[in-house]
Amino acid sequence: MDLLVLIGSGAVGKMTVGQELMKITDYRLFHNHMMIEPVIEIFGKFDGAVVSKLREDIFDAFMKTDYSGMIFTFMWAFDMQSDWNYIKSVTDKFAASGGNVYYVELVADRAVRIERNKNENRLKNKASKRDIVVSEDRMLREETKYRLVSNDGEIPFKNYMKIDNTHLEPAEVAAMIKERFNLPSIRVTEMMNRVKLEEVRENEIEQLHDMQVQSFMPLYDKYHDDGSPAIESIEKVRARAASDTRKYFFIVKDGARVGAINIGNKPWIEDKTIFYISPIFILPKYQNQGIGYAAIQKAFTLYPVATAWRLDTILQEPANCRLYEKCGFVRTGEEQVVNDKMTLINYEKRKI
Repeated sequence: MDLLVLIGSGAVGKMTVGQELMKITDYRLFHNHMMIEPVIEIFGKFDGAVVSKLREDIFDAFMKTDYSGMIFTFMWAFDMQSDWNYIKSVTDKFAASGGNVYYVELVADRAVRIERNKNENRLKNKASKRDIVVSEDRMLREETKYRLVSNDGEIPFKNYMKIDNTHLEPAEVAAMIKERFNLPSIRVTEMMNRVKLEEVRENEIEQLHDMQVQSFMPLYDKYHDDGSPAIESIEKVRARAASDTRKYFFIVKDGARVGAINIGNKPWIEDKTIFYISPIFILPKYQNQGIGYAAIQKAFTLYPVATAWRLDTILQEPANCRLYEKCGFVRTGEEQVVNDKMTLINYEKRKI
């Protein structure tokens, strides 16, 4: 089983990056405070021995699961040999199972970390940080007492990268890590269990339209195409939803509406076993998690009479093309030049 160790000073963003990384990989997050907070709550104070014992139990139990790996966050004091020894003991455990070990060090300016020390996600997951004055003083004391940033060349491991995330969003950092180490994506079966399609009701069209605008606006800003769903009126969306031959579904992941898909026939096409997907979209903050793939697979099961599926996409968006090809679609060869930046291409999937 693999292990990815996220290293960095207090409030650098280890947990938040780990949360984003868990969304796009088959790894689970075990951040440091998952053991620290319960111990403080139960014992009324921090007890390092108890925390260490609980960590070991979690490591041992997790290695018996069928996940590909674990993300473990740790504030490493590089001037403390005991921390080097501890990291070695943990990584040796995972390496002995035949897994890979990756090390990612995050660094950020102090002013940015002081602000991150107050953010909602941190305070929600780390009760001991909620007294901002105390937690900030503790953070500053730790970085003066210990050396929490590695020296150049100090970390000798092959699978190591250092990222200055001062001005980067957590999802960007997670994507960089996944790409650098070619980490396994979230399992299709798990995402299929977490994604559902729910039919859109008439009184939900306004929400649907708002989600469509949010999802397509980045592409509109990039290509400025007059037919973009980002600038489509709510009346047009409402008319499409009212069609007898088409149907809108919200794409729901873990109970949250994260996008939508419109499925149906075209009235001028006589063969009603040919189904079209147009549009399909995922809200930006939920993209690149495998949700689109799961939603399309769910669509296939809803219409077993389909002999063919068709859609179009932007040639200049290779990630979208890869998604549809992964779903079994092939290009038909037809192209429509929209403007000097954008070309639409057609895809089809035929039932075997």
